[in-house]
Amino acid sequence: MTDTTNQLPAPIAKEPPERQTLWPVWLVALIALILAVALALWSWQQWNNHQAVMQSLQALQQDTAQLEDLYGDRGSQQSQRLQSLEEKLASQRELIATQQRQIDHNARELLEAGNRSRTDWLLAEAEYLLRIANQRLMIEKDIRGALSALEAADEVLNESDDIGVYPVRQQLAREVLALKGLTGVDRTGLYLKLEAAIGSISQLTDQALISESAPGFFTGSDTSVEADTGGEPGPMLQAWNKVKATLMQVVVVRRLDEPVKPLLSPDQSAYARLNLQLMLEEAEMAVLRGNQSLYERALTKARTTIDDWYDASNPRITALTDTLAELAQRNVDPELPDISQSLALLKERLAGRLNASNGDGGDNASQADGGGDS
Repeated sequence: MTDTTNQLPAPIAKEPPERQTLWPVWLVALIALILAVALALWSWQQWNNHQAVMQSLQALQQDTAQLEDLYGDRGSQQSQRLQSLEEKLASQRELIATQQRQIDHNARELLEAGNRSRTDWLLAEAEYLLRIANQRLMIEKDIRGALSALEAADEVLNESDDIGVYPVRQQLAREVLALKGLTGVDRTGLYLKLEAAIGSISQLTDQALISESAPGFFTGSDTSVEADTGGEPGPMLQAWNKVKATLMQVVVVRRLDEPVKPLLSPDQSAYARLNLQLMLEEAEMAVLRGNQSLYERALTKARTTIDDWYDASNPRITALTDTLAELAQRNVDPELPDISQSLALLKERLAGRLNASNGDGGDNASQADGGGDS
């Protein structure tokens, strides 16, 4: 055993395996991570640049659209301006033509004026005054102005030495008498009264509206009657009175045997005031135009609105109602007489004098020609 053991080869000691180095792998991983982060940052920056470019493109498109709209509007404005300038040019041409005709007419009138006498000028002035009187009465319905113009025309005719104006002055006397028999309409006074009524409407508050005072509407507090006990009530009676007062504040009794006027909210109150103002403004327009039917209809609607929606016991409502009742009795369109007969007679007289003067001129011309021939 000993020899055999000694003959065996000596055991070889195992060397530990060498440790592998991993730093190159970590280095490669770190470089890859850095590249990935750099690539992500670059991609994010490129995405931001792309978004900025898209926003700039959208802004440019909007600016382009606005410029196109602006140029389109300017083009339409230029066309409208050109059209308006053409219309103005046409109107100026027409005005120039009218003025030229007027100049020609005035020139003829001046040439003919040399042959007119003082009587002709007075008759022309009287004709002008009669035209003014007819215009004042028919268009403006101004009785005083028409009467003054007629009286002035009569004075002018009185200064003339033409005996042919007698029928004209006779008709003038009739027309003056007819105008003096009319009662003038104080349109300014009526308009100012209506304006004052409109001002009072704007000062109405909700207290003037129909609320608890409306027919058929009352609360328990209005019908509460205290018991006549002759002394201080007992505890039970006091408790009962408190309970009854509480119930009266909660419970509302509405009678159905009488027509109930609807209550108005604040918005409806403002609408009612505005509606009433419009009615009175319509009456003002009727006064200025002399439309009696429109005037009466507007005041009737205004008074009906006041009776339906406002409390008649309110002092302002009472004053407004009395004012409208007084205004409703006024006549803004009296029947006007015809004063055009005197003007027609004067025109006939002027035409007769013109024909007579032309006939005299023709006779004188013929006599001059006869004398030349002889």
